[in-house]
Amino acid sequence: MAEKTTATGGVTYTSVDQSYFEKRGLRRSAGVWGLWGLAVAAVISGDFSGWNFGIDFAGFGGMLIAFAVLMVMYYGLTFSISEMSAAMPHTGGAYSFARSAMGPWGGLVTGAAETIEYVATTAVIVFFSAQYLDGVTSGLLNFSLAEADMMWIWWIVLYVAFVALNSAGAHISFRFAIVVAIIAIGIILVFSVMALASGLFSWDKLWDIAPNPEVAGATTFLPEGWLAILFALPFAMWFFLGIEELPLAAEESHNPQRDIPRAGVLARGTLIITGLLVLFLNTGVLGAEATGVSLEPLLDGFRAIVGDELAAVLAIFALIGLLASLQGIMFAYGRNMYSLSRAGYYPKFLSLTGKNQTPWVALTVGAVVGFVAIVALDLLARLDPEGVGAVAGAIILNIAVWGAVVAYFLQMVSFLILRRKLPDVERPYKSPWGLFGAYSAAAISALVFIGLLINPAFQAAIVAIIIVYVLILLGFGLHYRKQLVLSPEEEYALSGGTHELTKE
Repeated sequence: MAEKTTATGGVTYTSVDQSYFEKRGLRRSAGVWGLWGLAVAAVISGDFSGWNFGIDFAGFGGMLIAFAVLMVMYYGLTFSISEMSAAMPHTGGAYSFARSAMGPWGGLVTGAAETIEYVATTAVIVFFSAQYLDGVTSGLLNFSLAEADMMWIWWIVLYVAFVALNSAGAHISFRFAIVVAIIAIGIILVFSVMALASGLFSWDKLWDIAPNPEVAGATTFLPEGWLAILFALPFAMWFFLGIEELPLAAEESHNPQRDIPRAGVLARGTLIITGLLVLFLNTGVLGAEATGVSLEPLLDGFRAIVGDELAAVLAIFALIGLLASLQGIMFAYGRNMYSLSRAGYYPKFLSLTGKNQTPWVALTVGAVVGFVAIVALDLLARLDPEGVGAVAGAIILNIAVWGAVVAYFLQMVSFLILRRKLPDVERPYKSPWGLFGAYSAAAISALVFIGLLINPAFQAAIVAIIIVYVLILLGFGLHYRKQLVLSPEEEYALSGGTHELTKE
C-alpha cells in the first residue's frame, strides 16, 4: 500500500516511485528565440480576430484607452511572473506560484483559472480560424461548409491537426512557433504597407460611430461614454492574452532562469507594435463601425484594398496568424493540465507523455472539451439567434478572458505574498517594477473582471465558468486532495524554496 503523508490544507500526499515521473518526462528544447516564438505565436491571432468587438462596445477612442491601460497591466504582469518563474522553473506556472504562496487550494483555484483560459482561448481560435478557412475555400474553390451548415467539420479538422502537431515533440512545436510567428508578423507588416499605400486609410473612419444620444457624456471619441471602456478592456486583452504562458515552458527551456524573462521582454515589445498597427490601420481602412462587428477584420481589410478574389489568396496567409496562436495556446493548456495532473489535482493519466515526451493525453482531452463547448454554444445560438447567437464568438472569448484575469489577479497576489513569505529565497531575476508592477496588474485585472460582470451580454459566460469551477472544486474536495504527489511544484512549496522537504 502506498505511503500517505498529510499536510496543511487538508491534503494528503501519496508516495510514488521514479517510474511515475519517467512516464511523465519532458525534453528541454527551447532557447530564448524558441520561447519568443511561442509567446508571439500564442498571442498573434488576437491581431487577426477578436480584438475588434471592443470597438463595437466603446468606439475607437474607448478601445485606444483600453489598449493603453492593458499595456501597463501586461508590463507589470510579465515582469512579476518572470521573477517567480526564474525562482520556480517548473511547468506549473501560475499554479506553481499560487501553490507556494497560498497553499494547495490557492494553487488549484489559480491553475484551474488558467485551464479555463487556455482551453477556451483555443476554442476561440478554432472558431475564428474556421471562419477564415471557410472564407478561403469559398473564395478560391467555391466550397463553403458554412453554407452547408457544417462548420463543425472545420473545428474537428483544426483540433485533430494541432493536437497531432503538439504531440509530435516539443522541438517541433518551438520551431513551428518561430516560423509562423515571423510569417504572421510579416503579414501584418504587408497589410500595414498596403493600407497606407492604397489611399483607403482615413483618420475620419476611426470616428464614424455616432455618439449614443441615450448615454450622458457620449462624444465622437467615446460614442458610448466612459463606462464603455470597461466593456472594451476584455477585447483589448486579445492583443496580449497568452504571453503569460511562458513559465509553462520552464521544464522545456535550456535556461529558464535567463531565457524566460528575456523572451518576455522581446515578445511584449513585438506585440505592442503589431497591436497598434492593426488597431489603427485595420480600423482606418474599414471604419470603426464595420470593424467592430467583423468576424474576420484583417481579411475584410484585405478585401477592401484588393477585392474579394485576391483577398481569398491573402486570407491563406492571414490564416497562418490564427494557426500560430492555435499551436501556441494548445501548448499552454497541455502543459497546464499536465502539471496539475502530475501533482494529482486532476486525474493522473492526463500527465502521461509517451515516447515523444509531450502531454498528448492532456492535449487530446482539452481538445475534446473545447470542441464540445463550441458545439454547445453553436446550438444555443441557433435556439436564440437574437441573443446568444448575436454574440456567440464574443461569449467564448470572454470565458477565456475571465479565466485569464482571475489567474492574473491571483498570480499578482502570489507575487506580493512570496515577497514577504520567502524574502530570502533565490531569485535569479527580479522585476524592475517590483511591488508597483504587481499592484498595478492586480488592480487592472480586477477592473477587467468587473467589466465582465456588469456587461449583461456575457452573463451566459459567467454562468458557464461558475459551473466548471464548482465541478473542479467538488472533485478536489471529495477525492483528489487525498491523492496528491510530490511533483517539483509541490516539493518547492512544501520546502519553502529550500528543497529540504519538511511537512507543512
